[in-house]
This record gives sequence, C-alpha cells and structure tokens, in this order.
Amino acid sequence: MMATRALRGRLLDFADDPAVAGDGAHRYIEDGLLIIVDGKVTATGTAAELLPGLDPGTAIIDHHPHLILPGFIDTHIHYPQTQVIASYGAQLLDWLNTYTFVEEQKFADPAHSDLIADFFLDELLRNGTTTAVVYCTVHPQSAEAFFVQSARRNTRMIAGKVLMDRNAPDGLRDTAETGYRDSKALIEKWHGNDRQLYAVTPRFAITSTEAQLQAAGALMTEHPDVYLQTHLSENRREIETVKKLFPDARDYTDVYACHGLLGPKSLFGHCIHLSPRERQALSESGSVAAFCPTSNLFIGSGLFDMAALTAGDHPVQVSLATDVGGGTSYSMLQTAAEAYKVLQLGGQNLPALNAFYLMTRGNARTLSLEGTIGSFDPGAEADVVVLDASATAAMAHRMQTVQTLDEELFVLMTMGDDRAVAATYVMGELMTAG
Repeated sequence: MMATRALRGRLLDFADDPAVAGDGAHRYIEDGLLIIVDGKVTATGTAAELLPGLDPGTAIIDHHPHLILPGFIDTHIHYPQTQVIASYGAQLLDWLNTYTFVEEQKFADPAHSDLIADFFLDELLRNGTTTAVVYCTVHPQSAEAFFVQSARRNTRMIAGKVLMDRNAPDGLRDTAETGYRDSKALIEKWHGNDRQLYAVTPRFAITSTEAQLQAAGALMTEHPDVYLQTHLSENRREIETVKKLFPDARDYTDVYACHGLLGPKSLFGHCIHLSPRERQALSESGSVAAFCPTSNLFIGSGLFDMAALTAGDHPVQVSLATDVGGGTSYSMLQTAAEAYKVLQLGGQNLPALNAFYLMTRGNARTLSLEGTIGSFDPGAEADVVVLDASATAAMAHRMQTVQTLDEELFVLMTMGDDRAVAATYVMGELMTAG
C-alpha cells in the first residue's frame, strides 16, 4: 500500500530562473497542499482544489503560517572540517597546513569518521539542507562512513574521497594508483546506490601530480555519469603556486582541461580570479562555478564577480555553497546573506527570489538533477524545508512591517539561520522540527 501524506501551508518553488524568466519564474500558493506518495511529489495546488480528492485518512500536516519550499542544496562543503570552523588568522595555504590538514588526519580512524559524518548530516538537516556536494578526506573509510550515514537517513548526497599525492603530510597522501583504485571501488559500491552519488575529488592542482590528475580523468571517462569536484582560483598565492607546478599550462583552468576534468558535471569551488579565457573554457564545457561567499570573506580570498561569469557571450553556470569549514555557517540562508553583501561590494545585486532559486532549483540544475530535487514538480523527490520568518524576536519585529513575499524572503535570507527552519523533510519523512 502506498504511503500518502500532505503538507499544507504557503507553498513556494521555482519553474525557472527569475533572472531570465522574471515574475513567471516562481510559483506561490497562499494556502497550498503538497501531496506526497512514497516519498515523491504527486500534486501541488490550492488546498481548496486538492482536499476534496484526498483519500480518507491521509495525514495532513498544517504548517501555516510558514513557507514550504524544496529542501536547500549546498554545492561545495567539507564534512571533515566541522571542527576547523572559526580557526583564526590565516589565508588559504597557511590555513590548510595549520588547521585543516591536522584535523583531516584524524579520519584515518573509521570510528572518528562515523562520529563526524553523523554530526555533519544532522547539522545540515537542522539547517534545512537536504542535498550537498561533499568532500571527504584522502582516507577511503571517510567516504565509506559518510555514505553509510547518508544512506541511513535516505538523503540524496554527492561525495567523494579526496585525491592528494603531494604537498600534504604523510598521513594525508595517497598515490595516483591507490587513489584511482580506492575511488573506483567507492564508485562501484555507492554511485547510484539508492540516493547516493559519487564525485571524483582531486582536492586541487597543488596537491595532485600530473599522474593523479590523469587518473582522475580516467575515472571520469570510465564512469561518465559521476561528478567531479575540486577548487579553482580561490587565492592569488595558490594561483602562483599552480603556475610553478604546471609551467606548460596556459592557466589554472587549463591544468584541469588538459586532464579531461571540465564538463557539465564538474564543480569548481570559488572561481574568483579567472581570466576571460578561463571563463570561456568553463562556459564552453558546461562546467559549474561554486560561489562560496562566507569562505571567501573569512579566508580573505577575494570577491566573487557574478556579472563577469554570467553575462556576455560565454555565461558560466553558477551555484551557491557554504564551503564549511572555511565557510562560517552551515546555513544556506546566512550564505545567501553574505552573497548579497559580496555582490553589493562589486556594484551588483542579489534579489531574494534569485537567492532562493539558487538554493533550490538553481543548484539542482547545476547538478543535472533538475526535476529530481529542488522543486515541487510532479515526480520530484519530496525533500522539503519549512521556514518561519518570525523565528526570532528581531525577525518577528521586522515582519510587522513586511507587506510582500519578496520582503519576507529578504528578511529570511538577511536575518535567518537554523532558527528559521521549522521543519525539514527527507522523501516526505520528518527529520527535524524546530
């Protein structure tokens, strides 16, 4: 017998990008009903239209006066860095050596990996994030622990074992051969296993030899439906180091291109200091630039130029991400607030509807998962976040003067955090309740 339930409240999702489709991009129903059967959306509409046709005994959960949206999607985050957040006073390369590499060596212990994966996934759900693209460590057991914990929650996650065969401590290095072999075994076990998906994960060009990048390219060729995640042009010192390590490459992006790592399922964190040639290469390959504002500010990397990436003849797909633990919050709401400020400093803007599109259908689109997650389309997986724009005294005070949906969304993205998440559902099952 099929399990049916209905969520009632103010429904909001997106049919398209507001930057392209304008007012017709979002779908808002003041008193809506989201009908879920066996974890998937079967219908959305007004309560008046849909209530008479519901089977008797269907569980109806009323979330009025809150907003009901598709669960948030985070496209770049490091689960081993939960205890690296708020590490003081370093830019990228020093930050990695002083804090991150020390912490990541602990993940040689499967029990530690399991403990942190358990915390990490609960923290994502508490913040309304139901899908993330996740870096593990160089240890295959770190990825194994992550996938086990994700499968237990039935969350749709994309993750991978990091590849690093140089410029890292002994306890954090693999080889081109072992990295390939361990990644292939994880792909065969986990990619497409229920809701789990795999990302081939060279940390960045500095920590992988030519041989290892070639092995990563081989994995992408052998498994064309997996993802690729890495870092690109985050920090000027990083870029200079890459030039010295790969003197024959035209630029940083070319290092990855020469090894077959660009493509529509390739996600590149940061992309702050790109040349026009690099932007064109990302555009023509369909690659994705992950905008990580809290991390870029905290580590002092620079300001993301959304207009340069998305305008002109060679637009690049852009997603929004937290980048914990260089990033300072698990909350996609706080991440959107910092994105707004970063763009303001560059003379650009991020309207609230555009931000919520990015966090939901937009990020799903960049992951080639549009229609599967990130919307209330019929057949979509019913990952849901319920948001309370009056969750704190200050938010409730501000909401007394709010008159439009746009204003309410801007309050949520400017003042909201985990306290604004009233409930999170995974495949229609309640996982957290505020």
